[in-house]
Amino acid sequence: MAFDGITIANIIQECRQNLIGGRIYKIAQPESDELLITFKTAGGQSRLMLSADASLPLIYLTEENKPSPMTAPNFCMLLRKHLQNGRIVEITQPGLERIMRIEIEHLNELGDLCHKYLITEIMGKHSNIIFTDDQDRIIDSIKHISSAVSSVREVLPGKDYFIPKTTAKTDPVDYLHHPDASLFSQLIFSQSLPLFRAFYSAFTGISPVLAQELCYRSSLDANRPASSFSGEEALRFHEIFLDLMSGIQKGSFSPNIVYENHIPAEYASVPLTMYHASQRKDFDSISALLKNYYAEKNAMMRIRQKSAELRHIVQTALERTVKKYDLQCTQIKDTEKRENYRIYGELLHTYGYQAVPSSKSLEAVNYYNGETVVIPLDPQKSPSENAKRYFDKYTKMKRTYETLSVLIQNVRAEITHLESISTSLDIAEQESDLAEIREELTASGYLRRKGTSKKVKITSRPFHYQSSDGFDIFVGRNNYQNDALTFQLAVGNDWWFHAKGIPGSHVIVRSNGKELPDRTYEEAARLAAHYSSARGQSRVEIDYTEKKNVKKPAAAKPGFVIYHTNFSMVMNSDISGISQITE
Repeated sequence: MAFDGITIANIIQECRQNLIGGRIYKIAQPESDELLITFKTAGGQSRLMLSADASLPLIYLTEENKPSPMTAPNFCMLLRKHLQNGRIVEITQPGLERIMRIEIEHLNELGDLCHKYLITEIMGKHSNIIFTDDQDRIIDSIKHISSAVSSVREVLPGKDYFIPKTTAKTDPVDYLHHPDASLFSQLIFSQSLPLFRAFYSAFTGISPVLAQELCYRSSLDANRPASSFSGEEALRFHEIFLDLMSGIQKGSFSPNIVYENHIPAEYASVPLTMYHASQRKDFDSISALLKNYYAEKNAMMRIRQKSAELRHIVQTALERTVKKYDLQCTQIKDTEKRENYRIYGELLHTYGYQAVPSSKSLEAVNYYNGETVVIPLDPQKSPSENAKRYFDKYTKMKRTYETLSVLIQNVRAEITHLESISTSLDIAEQESDLAEIREELTASGYLRRKGTSKKVKITSRPFHYQSSDGFDIFVGRNNYQNDALTFQLAVGNDWWFHAKGIPGSHVIVRSNGKELPDRTYEEAARLAAHYSSARGQSRVEIDYTEKKNVKKPAAAKPGFVIYHTNFSMVMNSDISGISQITE
């Protein structure tokens, strides 16, 4: 994803349609690097969000208001002084730079008509909002940049405003005025870089994803060295580029988001045809796209941040339990000699009379397998005392083995449980999901219940999908939901799916007494692979069986089941194209 020059062009087209001729009604600065400007236009009221945040600079139209600080920052007060009730004359973009320039007409203190410019630069950590006069002299900016910070350009009151040229890239808008195929080939197809990289490195305003899209439209391998293509292939790429830029100049935009496994992955202002149509979601406006895209991204980020404490608890407990498991496995390995000690004791009872006094060993035939064994002896003890010593060792090791066998089984179950909770955290999408996971950790003793707080009531619903053949598929979000799905929602002839031998969600297909088509089996298996610790892998083994074959052992941990009759298939974990139902 990239907030590139073409996205800016799309935003400027939208702002021109909505804001030209409108008057500034209110200026607010909700954050230190963010402006929210309200306009009164012929069509009603509009709001423009301008953000120069270093990690997420944005420009978009919005209907939502945001609370402002009690005392307005100095930059906000300055803008109010100069621009309150100012009229929007023009909104432009220099070439295909990531810059929006708003020209505002207003009356000064003497009643004279003046023009000022509010310039928003979307340049990553160098993003800024700059206020200038009609002579391009900086009046102020939301971020002050001194020579100590940047040797390229100072952004301070009284300094001249200019766009720094930090690269030798060609502006596509300038190029379109004099399109030269030979110059185009020289810029791109003389390089040894991969084609898509050579392209976005040569032109301003072009993002990597758009460069890959052009390669796809031209039927050229984006990762092949640019210099390896023929003249005919270079000409075809040039024609596709001109066609795209011509559409952009005419304002032909089609904002769309691409989803991978139902997660927003990319967006652009032109159709990303290199992705399947089922992965793309079209929007009527670029502002709606940006609001939707970053709202989903921010929601995921918030959940990730809020789950950090739980992840730390789970990871710490998991590391401690794995160390305990490894130590127990080492200890139980030391008991493997216990049967040898028992046999030594029995053989000494049988052949001890043959032992020479003060001897350090005795050779005897093992009557269990007919082999000759050498039995080490303590020369200070009699054969019967040596036999007793071996029987004591055997008894002690046997007790140790029996105790460790139970402990190892319990610790292994604990590791599996913690790994399943970790997987639940990976797929959590809502705060209610985290509340249920927290309750599971509390009930399992990993967390202490605070004060008099009561057990959390399970309120979230499982993921709900519908197969291409119309069958309902439900996926548990956590271990509590897995149990509820399998043993409360599902009936005997429904089908149950789970990733083989690894933590993951229970997946239930409601059969309604019908035979499932092969495609539904495959889609349910893909969901089981996706909602498991093998998410992202191309080959995941999935077990599936009728629900009536799935049992829960007594006192088993949440989500743990057993089954003895099942089928298996290997599927990838890509769930693109499977319809999710939001309730």
